[in-house]
Amino acid sequence: MKAIRIHEFGGPEVLKYEDAPQPMPAADEVLIKVHASGVNPIDWKIRAGHAKGKFPVEFPLIPGWDVSGEIEEVGSNVKNFRKGDEVYARPDPTRDGSYAEYVAVKANEVALKPKSIDHNKAAAVPLAGLTAWQALFDHGELQEGQKVLIHGATGGVGSYAVQMAKWKGAYVIGTTSSKNIDFLEDLGADETIDYKKEKFEDKVKDVDVVIDLIGGDTQKRSLQVLKNGGRLITTVAPEFRNLAKEKNIHLENFMAQSDPEDLEQIAALIDEGKIKPFVEKIMPLKDAAKAHELLENGSVQGKIVLEVI
Repeated sequence: MKAIRIHEFGGPEVLKYEDAPQPMPAADEVLIKVHASGVNPIDWKIRAGHAKGKFPVEFPLIPGWDVSGEIEEVGSNVKNFRKGDEVYARPDPTRDGSYAEYVAVKANEVALKPKSIDHNKAAAVPLAGLTAWQALFDHGELQEGQKVLIHGATGGVGSYAVQMAKWKGAYVIGTTSSKNIDFLEDLGADETIDYKKEKFEDKVKDVDVVIDLIGGDTQKRSLQVLKNGGRLITTVAPEFRNLAKEKNIHLENFMAQSDPEDLEQIAALIDEGKIKPFVEKIMPLKDAAKAHELLENGSVQGKIVLEVI
């Protein structure tokens, strides 16, 4: 099969489009014929060697941990899927991923894809969608009527978080750059803040939940806007635990887990028209290096997707 592989850590140039062995599914796995693979920040961080502590890497490695496609083969112990099922998943990032024509994935990481969208859009959902869902509801414990502040609200995770929070009935405030304000309003945000022109802590107070996708000074300043007992949920390092404790704020970091029940709920919301995936650019698999360059340069609205078949 054709795949993108890396043989060493480095810049986008280490992504090589080449022949690779087709994986064989184990008894508890399915083999997915990949139609599309989402591109995520974790992809380039692993490629560049920035995630060595979290994800062990064996070369050559096939990146890509967002997939939509159809089942080609099922393992002997798999009973809930069959050949031809259209599925999507966030595969295990410690294994070969979906920048390839085929990927083997544990059956308990897979769900039927949303029926109302194509594979390119479905591939933009799993990792970012799961991260947003679990940040808001599992860790943030967001409830109807609460106020949530979402940093990086027009990126891959943020764009889902805004829509999911609105679906829940929360009051949503999002930060972004001026060029993305209109997009953020279209997502449904009740308030928008241009972080380049305004300090969010001067405009916002008594927030129940903050979703921090940025870290550093943004995380520290977020402690100022949360109410007593509020929750600050971050996908990066929780740098200010002591300060948060002093202010009686729950500060927690996490990494999204593959949960087919969450994927099923997200798929249902997409099919009901409550959530839309936003794909800024669709590129052929062989252009993975160009996709990484775009993502690393930032300012992507929604997601970049690699079309495989």
